[in-house]
Amino acid sequence: MSVTAPDAVKQEAFAGRMVQVVNDTCLGLMAGLGHQSGLFDEMARMAPATSAEIARAAGLNERYVREWLGAMVVGGFVDYEPGQGTYALPPEHAASLTRAAGPDNLARIAQDFGMMGEVEQQVLEAFRTGGGLPYSAYPRFQGLQAEESGEVFDLALVNGIVPLVPGLTERLRSGIEVLDIGTGHGHAVNVLARAFPASRFQGLDMSEEGIAAARAEAAALGLANTAFDIGDCAEVSGSYDLITAFDVVHDLARPARTLACVSAALAEDGVFLMGDIAASSRLEENIDHPLGPALYTFSVFYCMSVSLGEGGEGLGTVWGEQTARKMLGEAGFGRIDTQRVEGDILNVYYVARR
Repeated sequence: MSVTAPDAVKQEAFAGRMVQVVNDTCLGLMAGLGHQSGLFDEMARMAPATSAEIARAAGLNERYVREWLGAMVVGGFVDYEPGQGTYALPPEHAASLTRAAGPDNLARIAQDFGMMGEVEQQVLEAFRTGGGLPYSAYPRFQGLQAEESGEVFDLALVNGIVPLVPGLTERLRSGIEVLDIGTGHGHAVNVLARAFPASRFQGLDMSEEGIAAARAEAAALGLANTAFDIGDCAEVSGSYDLITAFDVVHDLARPARTLACVSAALAEDGVFLMGDIAASSRLEENIDHPLGPALYTFSVFYCMSVSLGEGGEGLGTVWGEQTARKMLGEAGFGRIDTQRVEGDILNVYYVARR
């Protein structure tokens, strides 16, 4: 069997690409640290400053801050003036790196790289066994997910996402029954409950930690129209005018059963509003997706693996618009519309009725 000799030009080009991958992976980890430590936020508020001044403002150790700044300078995140020994975060960069940027803060997503590194060896073992990982392997997941989605909910849930359903804003103002499945820390429920006091909102999740956080936030906001319960989304019962699911169905062990239960639990004129991955179920259609590699990586390190770990289907990136529409149809939804929200690059929103 003959082996074709490698094309020297292509080989050199790909080697350069791998060097870029190594550097960018390291910068991603450093960006996650910059977000968690508050360094980006502090630097955005400061004039050019020394590492000691930046460390003092952030309440951190100067030696670590100086080394972190080194990575940020050589990586093109931060400007450096060697004569003065000062560092500055350009406002054009701060627009993608600080909490003040809201949903545009991509450094928040960079936190996930560290979380994935924590389970790398367990994921490697799953490659050998075909098994999955337990939800308990990700103690930081719900907190990170709540932070990432919270900005979108605060900015767009009431005035951008709810209006995707014609007439829904008016119905919520009048008073309806609402259920949010896979509610996590319940922030979506609390945002809606605060905006629409005449409606009644329930959040359902299997995480005791998430439900405790949701109840605590509702209490702090003085909300009297919320309830949060620990339970399985695949066992939903009752009757609701609106059921929501935000970035959760593709992770579930039993998505088909969950969708069937959701369909059965909707009132006659009820609506299912689902936000989920904005991608295709077909690999070839994701090649040019701006976050294509991230989608498949997150699937391997969390979405698919956790579903398999719970004895589930492990849909991962098999879940895309084609699969979502098919499963919604099989669950009894005859009318399905898809919408996008400006500023939300991760999700497509499905408005489904029986």
